[in-house]
Amino acid sequence: MLTAETIGVWRGGRWLVEGISLDVAPGARIAILGPNGAGKSTLLKVLVGETPPDTGRVLLDGTDLKRMPRSMLARRRAVLPQASVLTFPFTVREVAALGVTVPAFPIDRTTQVRLVERALSAVGLAALSEATFDTLSGGEKQRAQLARVLCQLWACEAQGPMPLLFLDEPTASQDLAQQLSILKVASEHAGRGGAVVAILHDINLAAAWADRLLVLSKGRLYADGRPQNVVTKAMLADVFRVGLSPGTL
Repeated sequence: MLTAETIGVWRGGRWLVEGISLDVAPGARIAILGPNGAGKSTLLKVLVGETPPDTGRVLLDGTDLKRMPRSMLARRRAVLPQASVLTFPFTVREVAALGVTVPAFPIDRTTQVRLVERALSAVGLAALSEATFDTLSGGEKQRAQLARVLCQLWACEAQGPMPLLFLDEPTASQDLAQQLSILKVASEHAGRGGAVVAILHDINLAAAWADRLLVLSKGRLYADGRPQNVVTKAMLADVFRVGLSPGTL
């Protein structure tokens, strides 16, 4: 579905990411790990087409993202960023509905309403559907944005090839139950033949959820593989600068 070929991003006299290649196959659950400043969010922005790489290219079903219209991208992948700013007093329901109304998907009003209700239930915000976005806690705001992303994702599913789901720190500011709920939704999408790429900071959570871990260090790919092969004492020392064994995290 998605292939990155030796991508690099040069900013401010240094490589934010350099020489990274990877494939994202249908059904994949991929977690990106690394310390602050390792290039995780930059890599994700390149993979979704938000930031064009200075070297290399990213192909989605064989087409370079640079040549893919935004309307087509909106139908092939959904993205939850680290944070989103809203300056208008939208309700939670209205925020979720942006996922199906802004891309102008050719679906009827009844289907749009059904998708919104389904998304709000999935993220645990059905009871707050009429609350305004600015009254929510940080974690609730992130889940409202996730509801928007899910609406877009499910609208995409109904129209063609299974889309990709990209999540940038989706479990930040969430309690444990909500973290597990969010990752369950992501796993369900992968189980339907989609693919999920998520930036996570909790190594234990990433290892338990993902079937593949990418570890970045100083903008380069340090490790790529199954969790049991990637999370080692050597990796923790080299990348995170901690002298711990995996079982003691």
